[in-house]
Amino acid sequence: MHLTLAEPGYLKESISIISDLVNEARFKVNSNGIELVAMDPANVAMVVFKLLSSTFTEYDVKKDVELGINLSNFKQILRRASPKDILTLELENDRLKVELKSGNTRTFYLPLIELEEKEQKVPELKFPVSVKTSSSILNEAIADADVVGESVAFIAEPKKFTLQAEGDLNQAMIEIKEDEITKISTSGDEKVKAKYSIEYLKKMINGSKLSDEVTISFNKDYPLKIDYKAVDRVMLSFILAPRVEND
Repeated sequence: MHLTLAEPGYLKESISIISDLVNEARFKVNSNGIELVAMDPANVAMVVFKLLSSTFTEYDVKKDVELGINLSNFKQILRRASPKDILTLELENDRLKVELKSGNTRTFYLPLIELEEKEQKVPELKFPVSVKTSSSILNEAIADADVVGESVAFIAEPKKFTLQAEGDLNQAMIEIKEDEITKISTSGDEKVKAKYSIEYLKKMINGSKLSDEVTISFNKDYPLKIDYKAVDRVMLSFILAPRVEND
Protein backbone atom coordinates (compact mmCIF):
# COMPACT_ATOMS: atom_id res chain seq x y z
CA MET A 1 0.00 0.00 0.00
CA HIS A 2 1.40 3.35 -1.09
CA LEU A 3 -0.93 6.37 -1.08
CA THR A 4 0.05 9.96 -1.79
CA LEU A 5 -2.10 13.05 -1.22
CA ALA A 6 -1.11 16.43 -2.62
CA GLU A 7 -4.09 18.01 -0.80
CA PRO A 8 -3.85 16.65 2.76
CA GLY A 9 -6.73 18.89 3.89
CA TYR A 10 -9.42 16.39 2.87
CA LEU A 11 -8.00 13.65 5.10
CA LYS A 12 -6.92 16.03 7.88
CA GLU A 13 -10.34 17.73 8.20
CA SER A 14 -12.26 14.47 7.87
CA ILE A 15 -10.32 12.71 10.64
CA SER A 16 -10.62 15.78 12.87
CA ILE A 17 -14.43 15.79 12.44
CA ILE A 18 -14.84 12.01 12.83
CA SER A 19 -12.63 11.89 15.95
CA ASP A 20 -15.12 14.17 17.74
CA LEU A 21 -17.62 11.30 17.56
CA VAL A 22 -15.55 8.11 17.38
CA ASN A 23 -12.44 7.08 19.37
CA GLU A 24 -11.22 4.09 17.38
CA ALA A 25 -12.17 2.92 13.91
CA ARG A 26 -11.51 0.37 11.23
CA PHE A 27 -10.51 1.79 7.86
CA LYS A 28 -10.89 -0.32 4.73
CA VAL A 29 -8.47 0.48 1.95
CA ASN A 30 -9.46 -0.95 -1.44
CA SER A 31 -9.19 -0.05 -5.12
CA ASN A 32 -11.94 2.58 -4.80
CA GLY A 33 -10.51 4.49 -1.86
CA ILE A 34 -10.40 4.59 1.92
CA GLU A 35 -13.70 3.82 3.67
CA LEU A 36 -14.92 3.88 7.24
CA VAL A 37 -18.23 3.01 8.91
CA ALA A 38 -18.29 3.54 12.69
CA MET A 39 -20.69 4.11 15.59
CA ASP A 40 -20.07 6.53 18.43
CA PRO A 41 -19.59 4.85 21.86
CA ALA A 42 -23.16 5.70 22.93
CA ASN A 43 -24.64 4.08 19.79
CA VAL A 44 -26.50 7.29 18.96
CA ALA A 45 -24.63 8.33 15.83
CA MET A 46 -23.01 6.63 12.86
CA VAL A 47 -20.29 8.03 10.60
CA VAL A 48 -19.85 6.92 6.99
CA PHE A 49 -16.69 8.20 5.29
CA LYS A 50 -15.16 7.67 1.84
CA LEU A 51 -11.99 9.29 0.55
CA LEU A 52 -11.97 8.34 -3.13
CA SER A 53 -8.87 7.05 -4.90
CA SER A 54 -9.24 9.97 -7.39
CA THR A 55 -8.26 12.36 -4.56
CA PHE A 56 -4.77 10.84 -4.44
CA THR A 57 -1.89 11.63 -6.80
CA GLU A 58 -0.57 8.09 -6.23
CA TYR A 59 -2.86 5.25 -5.25
CA ASP A 60 -1.21 1.84 -5.20
CA VAL A 61 -3.20 -0.84 -3.35
CA LYS A 62 -2.22 -4.39 -4.32
CA LYS A 63 -4.82 -6.01 -2.06
CA ASP A 64 -7.60 -4.83 0.28
CA VAL A 65 -6.29 -3.76 3.68
CA GLU A 66 -8.02 -3.12 7.02
CA LEU A 67 -6.46 -0.68 9.46
CA GLY A 68 -7.58 -0.37 13.09
CA ILE A 69 -6.58 3.12 14.20
CA ASN A 70 -6.87 5.30 17.29
CA LEU A 71 -8.39 8.44 15.78
CA SER A 72 -7.20 10.97 18.34
CA ASN A 73 -3.60 9.84 17.73
CA PHE A 74 -4.11 9.98 13.97
CA LYS A 75 -5.65 13.45 14.29
CA GLN A 76 -2.61 14.71 16.29
CA ILE A 77 -0.28 13.57 13.49
CA LEU A 78 -2.44 15.01 10.70
CA ARG A 79 -2.62 18.35 12.51
CA ARG A 80 1.08 18.70 11.70
CA ALA A 81 0.29 18.65 7.96
CA SER A 82 0.31 22.04 6.26
CA PRO A 83 -1.54 22.70 2.97
CA LYS A 84 1.82 22.65 1.14
CA ASP A 85 2.81 19.21 2.42
CA ILE A 86 2.69 16.07 0.30
CA LEU A 87 1.26 13.36 2.55
CA THR A 88 2.14 9.68 2.02
CA LEU A 89 0.58 6.68 3.78
CA GLU A 90 2.27 3.27 3.84
CA LEU A 91 2.16 0.11 5.94
CA GLU A 92 5.37 -0.86 7.70
CA ASN A 93 5.70 -3.65 10.32
CA ASP A 94 2.07 -3.47 11.46
CA ARG A 95 2.28 0.28 11.74
CA LEU A 96 0.89 3.07 9.61
CA LYS A 97 3.72 5.21 8.32
CA VAL A 98 2.67 8.82 7.73
CA GLU A 99 5.15 10.96 5.83
CA LEU A 100 4.84 14.73 5.43
CA LYS A 101 7.08 16.27 2.80
CA SER A 102 7.60 19.89 1.80
CA GLY A 103 11.06 21.45 2.24
CA ASN A 104 11.93 18.73 4.73
CA THR A 105 10.54 15.25 5.42
CA ARG A 106 8.78 14.34 8.66
CA THR A 107 7.82 10.74 9.37
CA PHE A 108 5.39 9.46 11.99
CA TYR A 109 4.50 5.87 12.87
CA LEU A 110 1.08 4.99 14.21
CA PRO A 111 0.54 1.52 15.73
CA LEU A 112 -2.38 -0.45 14.33
CA ILE A 113 -4.86 -1.70 16.94
CA GLU A 114 -7.07 -4.76 17.17
CA LEU A 115 -10.73 -3.82 17.26
CA GLU A 116 -13.09 -6.16 19.04
CA GLU A 117 -16.43 -4.89 17.84
CA LYS A 118 -18.20 -6.39 14.86
CA GLU A 119 -18.19 -4.73 11.49
CA GLN A 120 -20.77 -1.96 11.18
CA LYS A 121 -23.30 -2.01 8.38
CA VAL A 122 -24.95 1.14 7.06
CA PRO A 123 -28.71 0.77 7.62
CA GLU A 124 -31.05 1.07 4.65
CA LEU A 125 -33.13 4.13 5.36
CA LYS A 126 -35.94 5.64 3.32
CA PHE A 127 -36.68 9.34 3.61
CA PRO A 128 -39.77 11.26 2.45
CA VAL A 129 -37.98 14.55 3.15
CA SER A 130 -34.77 15.87 1.66
CA VAL A 131 -33.44 19.40 2.09
CA LYS A 132 -30.42 20.52 0.07
CA THR A 133 -28.94 23.83 1.17
CA SER A 134 -25.69 25.65 1.82
CA SER A 135 -23.65 24.34 4.74
CA SER A 136 -23.48 27.84 6.25
CA ILE A 137 -27.30 28.10 6.44
CA LEU A 138 -27.48 24.87 8.45
CA ASN A 139 -24.52 25.93 10.65
CA GLU A 140 -26.20 29.23 11.52
CA ALA A 141 -29.55 27.55 12.24
CA ILE A 142 -27.95 25.00 14.62
CA ALA A 143 -26.01 27.82 16.34
CA ASP A 144 -29.29 29.72 16.82
CA ALA A 145 -31.05 26.66 18.24
CA ASP A 146 -28.09 25.98 20.54
CA VAL A 147 -28.70 29.29 22.32
CA VAL A 148 -32.04 27.97 23.57
CA GLY A 149 -32.17 24.20 24.03
CA GLU A 150 -30.48 20.82 24.03
CA SER A 151 -32.57 19.40 21.21
CA VAL A 152 -33.95 20.83 17.99
CA ALA A 153 -37.04 19.87 16.01
CA PHE A 154 -36.67 19.65 12.22
CA ILE A 155 -39.99 20.39 10.51
CA ALA A 156 -40.48 20.04 6.76
CA GLU A 157 -43.46 21.08 4.68
CA PRO A 158 -43.71 21.99 1.00
CA LYS A 159 -41.36 24.91 0.26
CA LYS A 160 -40.40 25.45 3.93
CA PHE A 161 -37.92 23.90 6.37
CA THR A 162 -38.12 25.02 10.01
CA LEU A 163 -35.85 24.38 12.98
CA GLN A 164 -37.44 24.86 16.38
CA ALA A 165 -35.82 24.70 19.82
CA GLU A 166 -37.29 25.25 23.26
CA GLY A 167 -35.66 25.85 26.61
CA ASP A 168 -37.17 26.39 30.05
CA LEU A 169 -38.42 29.83 29.06
CA ASN A 170 -36.86 30.56 25.69
CA GLN A 171 -37.88 29.51 22.24
CA ALA A 172 -36.15 29.80 18.87
CA MET A 173 -37.63 29.28 15.44
CA ILE A 174 -35.58 29.42 12.25
CA GLU A 175 -37.56 29.32 9.01
CA ILE A 176 -35.72 28.46 5.81
CA LYS A 177 -37.78 28.98 2.66
CA GLU A 178 -37.14 27.31 -0.66
CA ASP A 179 -35.11 29.48 -3.07
CA GLU A 180 -32.13 29.23 -5.45
CA ILE A 181 -29.89 27.96 -2.64
CA THR A 182 -32.33 25.78 -0.69
CA LYS A 183 -34.26 22.97 -2.36
CA ILE A 184 -36.90 21.14 -0.30
CA SER A 185 -38.32 17.83 -1.46
CA THR A 186 -41.27 16.30 0.42
CA SER A 187 -43.61 13.47 -0.53
CA GLY A 188 -47.07 14.87 0.08
CA ASP A 189 -48.39 18.00 1.78
CA GLU A 190 -48.15 16.86 5.38
CA LYS A 191 -45.73 18.34 7.89
CA VAL A 192 -42.92 15.99 8.88
CA LYS A 193 -41.34 16.61 12.28
CA ALA A 194 -38.53 14.95 14.23
CA LYS A 195 -36.28 15.96 17.13
CA TYR A 196 -32.50 15.55 17.39
CA SER A 197 -29.68 16.27 19.85
CA ILE A 198 -27.96 19.63 19.32
CA GLU A 199 -24.78 18.35 20.99
CA TYR A 200 -24.35 15.76 18.22
CA LEU A 201 -25.44 18.12 15.45
CA LYS A 202 -22.78 20.66 16.48
CA LYS A 203 -20.11 18.01 15.83
CA MET A 204 -21.65 16.86 12.56
CA ILE A 205 -22.00 20.28 10.94
CA ASN A 206 -18.20 20.56 10.95
CA GLY A 207 -18.60 18.61 7.70
CA SER A 208 -19.05 22.10 6.22
CA LYS A 209 -15.22 22.26 6.14
CA LEU A 210 -15.38 19.68 3.33
CA SER A 211 -18.30 20.96 1.28
CA ASP A 212 -20.28 24.18 0.79
CA GLU A 213 -23.46 22.15 0.32
CA VAL A 214 -25.29 19.80 2.66
CA THR A 215 -28.21 17.41 2.20
CA ILE A 216 -30.48 16.79 5.20
CA SER A 217 -32.86 13.80 5.09
CA PHE A 218 -35.31 12.80 7.81
CA ASN A 219 -38.74 11.41 8.68
CA LYS A 220 -41.12 11.57 11.64
CA ASP A 221 -39.41 10.14 14.78
CA TYR A 222 -36.81 8.53 12.50
CA PRO A 223 -33.04 8.79 12.09
CA LEU A 224 -31.58 11.88 10.46
CA LYS A 225 -29.00 11.66 7.68
CA ILE A 226 -26.65 14.51 6.85
CA ASP A 227 -24.46 14.28 3.73
CA TYR A 228 -21.42 16.34 2.74
CA LYS A 229 -19.77 15.63 -0.62
CA ALA A 230 -16.90 17.05 -2.61
CA VAL A 231 -17.25 15.53 -6.09
CA ASP A 232 -14.59 12.90 -6.94
CA ARG A 233 -12.89 13.63 -3.62
CA VAL A 234 -14.65 12.86 -0.38
CA MET A 235 -18.00 11.88 1.10
CA LEU A 236 -18.85 12.26 4.77
CA SER A 237 -22.29 11.23 6.07
CA PHE A 238 -23.79 11.09 9.53
CA ILE A 239 -26.81 9.16 10.76
CA LEU A 240 -28.31 10.37 14.05
CA ALA A 241 -30.95 8.62 16.13
CA PRO A 242 -34.04 10.73 16.89
CA ARG A 243 -35.14 11.92 20.29
CA VAL A 244 -38.58 10.40 20.67
CA GLU A 245 -40.72 12.08 23.31
CA ASN A 246 -43.36 10.16 25.21
CA ASP A 247 -46.49 12.28 25.15
